[in-house]
Amino acid sequence: MTTQGPKTHELFAKAKRYIPHGVNSNFRYWGDDETLVIERGQGAYIWDMDGKRYIDYRLAFGPIILGHAEPRVTQRVQQAIEGGTLFAWTTPLEIGVAERICRMTGVDKVRLTNTGSEATFHALRIARAYTGREKFIKFEGQYHGMIDYFMFGTASADEENLGPRDDPRSRPMSLGIPEGIGDYVLNLPFNDFEILEETMAKHGEEIAAVFVEPILGNAAGILPKPGFLEKIRQLCDQYGAVLVFDEVKTGFRIANGGAQEYFGIQADLVTYAKSLGNGFPIAAIGGKEEVMMTIQPGKMAHGGTYSGNVVGVAAADATLEILENEPVIETINARGTALMEGIDEILTEQGIPHVVTGVPSMLSILLGIEEEPHEFRDYIKGDDELYEEIAVELIARGVQPDSDGREPWFLCAALSEEDVAYTLDAFNEAVKAAKR
Repeated sequence: MTTQGPKTHELFAKAKRYIPHGVNSNFRYWGDDETLVIERGQGAYIWDMDGKRYIDYRLAFGPIILGHAEPRVTQRVQQAIEGGTLFAWTTPLEIGVAERICRMTGVDKVRLTNTGSEATFHALRIARAYTGREKFIKFEGQYHGMIDYFMFGTASADEENLGPRDDPRSRPMSLGIPEGIGDYVLNLPFNDFEILEETMAKHGEEIAAVFVEPILGNAAGILPKPGFLEKIRQLCDQYGAVLVFDEVKTGFRIANGGAQEYFGIQADLVTYAKSLGNGFPIAAIGGKEEVMMTIQPGKMAHGGTYSGNVVGVAAADATLEILENEPVIETINARGTALMEGIDEILTEQGIPHVVTGVPSMLSILLGIEEEPHEFRDYIKGDDELYEEIAVELIARGVQPDSDGREPWFLCAALSEEDVAYTLDAFNEAVKAAKR
């Protein structure tokens, strides 16, 4: 794994004295001698406490769509907070951001919140209130936030946790989650038309919502089969369930209108976060008027002290303005396409079975298999150990994807053609070193 320099090592040892395992999110812990402490970021790069620079393909798990410390976003936030940061009233910035989200994504109404987990949790409550039902469907390998209801069959599962494919289990993926909550969760294989139809035929009148990541953001960017999202839409209409697109990762990243625009399908509810604020904490729930207006003071609760805070909203205002007016996604897609083609060529030349999955703005590499994966169980068949060895060699060369192959490579607009060329050279060397 990565080797901590002396300053990084010293600071991380201090962090462990005061913070459990030295991190404020378990996903950031790579080991006592491998976890980094980051001093700063700029554009497509981050620097650790010993001054080592990395081309950043983790991008804080996806939020950094423009680049670290994008000046126009930072300046907008600085200007806004001079007039205060939090009020128990609506602000003009909130109205402007909600209007932009509606215009860009096609939703009718928006409620702002702070994190993706908050957004998905409230979306589930809205769906239940709207339908008067309690159960919901999610898909294996999909992650919808650190909420008890969603922590079943996530990308942390193995085949034992998942159970038989034709009779999937709903086992909690963390200590501290009551097993009884699993009675409300139907966890199905992604991209399986038959199992989905059978489940809806059996339980459709009990289903409040079908939650789906249109692209698996925590399972190697697996794409939906042609017609699968359309089938979910059709079945939700047929049985009166709410279709929820979890676009915490795909929103404002794969298209300005997110997965709804990319796949040409309108969901009933959509959750956004990450790229919405280019690294500042802000999230949103959007959706159709009829469903969103289920939120009623005194009847269906939705709230949050920091929802719509000036810091996050100002960042979103600047980020969305740039996305609307500049070819951000087109630039990222050009870099990502070159990266995907180059990685494919290198692995082919080295004789390593592989598939490059996902889309140019969030791509993934599966090793040891040659067929396009269609569900999380396909991902499990890949060679995780070889991927981690290559990732470790890359990080040593100043290119930082996540060492866990489930997490996609994220790209930002600040990534240059030269960065892509350097990455491919480093990848070629890393593959050779891992093979040795």
